[in-house]
Amino acid sequence: MILHPESSVRRVLSVIADAGVAFAVIVPALSYTAGFDPVVGGLMALCLLGRRRWPEAVMAAVLALAAVQFALYDLPETELASAPAAYDVAVLLAMMSVIHHSRTGWMPYAAGGAVLLPTAWGLVGVPALGIEPFLHGTFDLLIYWGLTAGVWFTAFSLRVRRLYAESQAARAEQAEREREHLVRLAAAEERAEIARELHDVVAHSLAVMTLQADGAGYALRTDPDTAAAVLKTIADTGREALDDMHRIVRVLRGTGESGAAPAETGRRRLTLDDVRVAADRARAAGLRVSVTLDVDREHLSPPEELTAFRIVQESLTNVLRHARKGAHVTITLREERDALLITVADDGGGRLAGGTTGRTSGGNGLSGMRERIAVFGGSLEAGPRVGPGWQVRARMPMRPRKAEKAEKAEKAEKAEKDRGRRSDDPGRHTDPSGRR
Repeated sequence: MILHPESSVRRVLSVIADAGVAFAVIVPALSYTAGFDPVVGGLMALCLLGRRRWPEAVMAAVLALAAVQFALYDLPETELASAPAAYDVAVLLAMMSVIHHSRTGWMPYAAGGAVLLPTAWGLVGVPALGIEPFLHGTFDLLIYWGLTAGVWFTAFSLRVRRLYAESQAARAEQAEREREHLVRLAAAEERAEIARELHDVVAHSLAVMTLQADGAGYALRTDPDTAAAVLKTIADTGREALDDMHRIVRVLRGTGESGAAPAETGRRRLTLDDVRVAADRARAAGLRVSVTLDVDREHLSPPEELTAFRIVQESLTNVLRHARKGAHVTITLREERDALLITVADDGGGRLAGGTTGRTSGGNGLSGMRERIAVFGGSLEAGPRVGPGWQVRARMPMRPRKAEKAEKAEKAEKAEKDRGRRSDDPGRHTDPSGRR
């Protein structure tokens, strides 16, 4: 694994490398005796110092200096520059810089063509400009082209490796951003779940306890036994609410794992049996409640049972808040085509639902129920009935466990029949001589 240095160290190493490249060009230029060789070579070396930042401009400048070099070489009066010269390696270095550092896809091919074509002109020269041929045959051309092709493919492989490393780094950065985004979404969902749990626990428990406490206050002098029963119900409700609050606090403190079982997190599992418990408490608070449960428990998972109970519990809380004392509530849970239908309807105790807007505004009960049912792909409708009262209707799809159960039963029956056939096979009761 290659450890990348820090940005400051990387910049220092880049400067040192650029200085080494410039030094490799200017030293050969100083060894030539022609008057302009050190000048042309020095300018090429200076241009290469900016090859990382402006690769295309640097290559254009180096090619222009190379053209000036050959023009000075072919002047009729005297030879002012050498051509070709060792410091012409700057052309190949500039080409490598374009291939490796350019962000444009077609520039590497343009850079290779810009070196190969002038080299081909070395066989015929440029008579119009007075430039004579500097290559002596096809063999010299193949040598220059082979050297150029080798440098080009080396630089292109380095470019591919750099782009691959950058793409991997970009993917890793994107994966990190996505992971952080998913963590934030999970945290938001967890906060929403905790908010729903808090609302269900606190709102329902406090509503029941408040109404029962009022009833106990009235019955304390006239009917002490009833008052004692009501106070016991208040205590039980408070203890259960306190246990739920402790469980939520443990989740907030991080002491409970979200994937752990209810026994491991201290969470009290709520089932459809708790629907009757909630109905009993609502009766103790002064409501008349009838419950109908026409559901096969084996067809419901624990989360589905919890959702069904919370919907019934929140509906009863709304009845306790907004309906008159003595209101009649009908709770119905039944299966229909692999779906659980939940209906909670009340008569409002003779009060019209339109006269109380608290069920539709100012609270989180209905939105919490819709969020819960939406997790399972279900739907919820809530609104006033014809006449006095209110009703909540929810439909929650259930997993097709009936078909799975029937299939398992069919396979078990088939296996039992196969075992029976093998036991009745006469061949299983014969000895090697053929006698039974």
